[in-house]
Amino acid sequence: MDLSKLNLNWNQADNLIPAIVQDFQSKDILMFAFVNQQSLQETIKSGYATYWSRSRKKLWKKGEESGHLQKIVNIFTDCDNDALIFQVEQIGGIACHTGRKSCFYKELSPIIEWRERKDLPILKNPEEIYKK
Repeated sequence: MDLSKLNLNWNQADNLIPAIVQDFQSKDILMFAFVNQQSLQETIKSGYATYWSRSRKKLWKKGEESGHLQKIVNIFTDCDNDALIFQVEQIGGIACHTGRKSCFYKELSPIIEWRERKDLPILKNPEEIYKK
Protein backbone atom coordinates (compact mmCIF):
# COMPACT_ATOMS: atom_id res chain seq x y z
CA MET A 1 0.00 0.00 0.00
CA ASP A 2 1.46 3.34 -1.06
CA LEU A 3 0.92 5.92 1.68
CA SER A 4 2.85 8.61 -0.23
CA LYS A 5 -0.40 9.68 -1.95
CA LEU A 6 -1.67 10.82 1.46
CA ASN A 7 1.09 13.45 1.74
CA LEU A 8 1.44 12.89 5.47
CA ASN A 9 4.10 14.88 7.30
CA TRP A 10 5.85 12.26 9.42
CA ASN A 11 7.91 13.60 12.32
CA GLN A 12 11.48 13.78 11.04
CA ALA A 13 13.04 12.70 14.34
CA ASP A 14 11.25 9.35 14.63
CA ASN A 15 9.03 9.03 11.54
CA LEU A 16 5.83 9.00 13.62
CA ILE A 17 2.52 10.87 13.56
CA PRO A 18 0.36 11.38 16.66
CA ALA A 19 -3.10 9.84 16.60
CA ILE A 20 -5.95 11.02 18.79
CA VAL A 21 -8.49 8.25 19.31
CA GLN A 22 -12.13 9.28 19.59
CA ASP A 23 -15.29 7.27 20.19
CA PHE A 24 -17.25 7.78 16.97
CA GLN A 25 -20.64 7.91 18.72
CA SER A 26 -20.04 9.84 21.94
CA LYS A 27 -17.09 11.86 20.55
CA ASP A 28 -15.23 11.22 23.83
CA ILE A 29 -11.44 11.22 23.53
CA LEU A 30 -10.34 7.72 24.47
CA MET A 31 -6.57 7.78 24.12
CA PHE A 32 -3.53 9.15 22.33
CA ALA A 33 -0.89 7.11 20.54
CA PHE A 34 1.60 7.25 17.70
CA VAL A 35 1.55 5.56 14.30
CA ASN A 36 4.34 4.90 11.86
CA GLN A 37 3.90 3.96 8.22
CA GLN A 38 3.72 0.23 8.95
CA SER A 39 1.12 0.60 11.72
CA LEU A 40 -1.01 2.93 9.59
CA GLN A 41 -0.87 0.47 6.71
CA GLU A 42 -1.95 -2.34 9.05
CA THR A 43 -4.75 -0.15 10.45
CA ILE A 44 -6.08 0.59 6.96
CA LYS A 45 -5.69 -3.03 5.80
CA SER A 46 -7.28 -4.70 8.85
CA GLY A 47 -9.82 -2.05 9.82
CA TYR A 48 -8.59 -2.18 13.43
CA ALA A 49 -6.29 0.32 15.14
CA THR A 50 -2.60 -0.59 15.22
CA TYR A 51 -0.05 1.75 16.75
CA TRP A 52 3.69 2.06 17.21
CA SER A 53 4.75 1.52 20.81
CA ARG A 54 7.63 3.87 21.53
CA SER A 55 8.46 2.15 24.81
CA ARG A 56 8.42 -1.40 23.38
CA LYS A 57 9.68 -0.34 19.95
CA LYS A 58 7.18 -2.53 18.11
CA LEU A 59 3.77 -2.57 16.47
CA TRP A 60 0.90 -2.74 18.92
CA LYS A 61 -2.58 -3.79 17.85
CA LYS A 62 -4.90 -2.21 20.39
CA GLY A 63 -6.75 -4.93 22.25
CA GLU A 64 -4.50 -7.81 21.20
CA GLU A 65 -4.11 -8.82 24.86
CA SER A 66 -7.22 -7.32 26.49
CA GLY A 67 -9.75 -8.00 23.74
CA HIS A 68 -10.67 -4.29 23.72
CA LEU A 69 -10.13 -3.77 20.00
CA GLN A 70 -10.71 -0.48 18.22
CA LYS A 71 -12.68 -0.89 14.99
CA ILE A 72 -11.89 2.02 12.68
CA VAL A 73 -14.91 4.05 11.54
CA ASN A 74 -13.14 7.14 10.13
CA ILE A 75 -9.62 8.53 9.90
CA PHE A 76 -9.05 12.28 9.66
CA THR A 77 -5.94 14.41 9.32
CA ASP A 78 -5.42 18.05 10.18
CA CYS A 79 -4.63 20.87 7.74
CA ASP A 80 -0.87 20.27 8.08
CA ASN A 81 -1.18 16.51 7.55
CA ASP A 82 0.87 15.92 10.71
CA ALA A 83 -1.75 14.61 13.14
CA LEU A 84 -4.52 12.04 12.83
CA ILE A 85 -7.86 11.37 14.47
CA PHE A 86 -9.03 7.78 14.56
CA GLN A 87 -12.77 7.59 15.14
CA VAL A 88 -13.40 4.12 16.48
CA GLU A 89 -15.95 1.72 17.80
CA GLN A 90 -14.36 0.76 21.11
CA ILE A 91 -15.03 -2.95 21.57
CA GLY A 92 -15.99 -3.68 25.18
CA GLY A 93 -16.18 0.02 26.05
CA ILE A 94 -12.70 0.08 27.63
CA ALA A 95 -9.76 1.88 26.01
CA CYS A 96 -7.43 2.32 28.98
CA HIS A 97 -5.18 -0.35 30.46
CA THR A 98 -6.44 0.83 33.88
CA GLY A 99 -9.87 -0.61 32.98
CA ARG A 100 -11.51 2.74 32.25
CA LYS A 101 -13.41 3.94 29.18
CA SER A 102 -10.81 6.65 28.51
CA CYS A 103 -7.12 7.10 29.25
CA PHE A 104 -7.93 10.73 30.08
CA TYR A 105 -9.36 10.10 33.54
CA LYS A 106 -7.22 12.66 35.40
CA GLU A 107 -7.93 16.37 35.47
CA LEU A 108 -5.86 19.24 36.79
CA SER A 109 -7.40 20.61 39.95
CA PRO A 110 -7.36 24.30 40.94
CA ILE A 111 -4.64 23.54 43.49
CA ILE A 112 -2.35 22.17 40.77
CA GLU A 113 -2.56 18.45 41.37
CA TRP A 114 -4.03 15.59 39.39
CA ARG A 115 -7.30 14.12 40.57
CA GLU A 116 -9.25 11.26 39.09
CA ARG A 117 -12.49 12.11 37.33
CA LYS A 118 -15.51 10.60 39.04
CA ASP A 119 -17.31 10.15 35.69
CA LEU A 120 -14.68 7.65 34.48
CA PRO A 121 -14.66 4.83 37.06
CA ILE A 122 -12.80 1.58 36.58
CA LEU A 123 -15.14 -0.65 34.56
CA LYS A 124 -13.05 -3.80 34.93
CA ASN A 125 -10.10 -4.63 37.15
CA PRO A 126 -6.92 -4.59 34.99
CA GLU A 127 -5.74 -7.79 36.70
CA GLU A 128 -8.80 -9.54 35.22
CA ILE A 129 -8.15 -8.07 31.77
CA TYR A 130 -4.44 -8.93 31.54
CA LYS A 131 -4.31 -12.40 33.11
CA LYS A 132 -0.97 -13.99 32.38
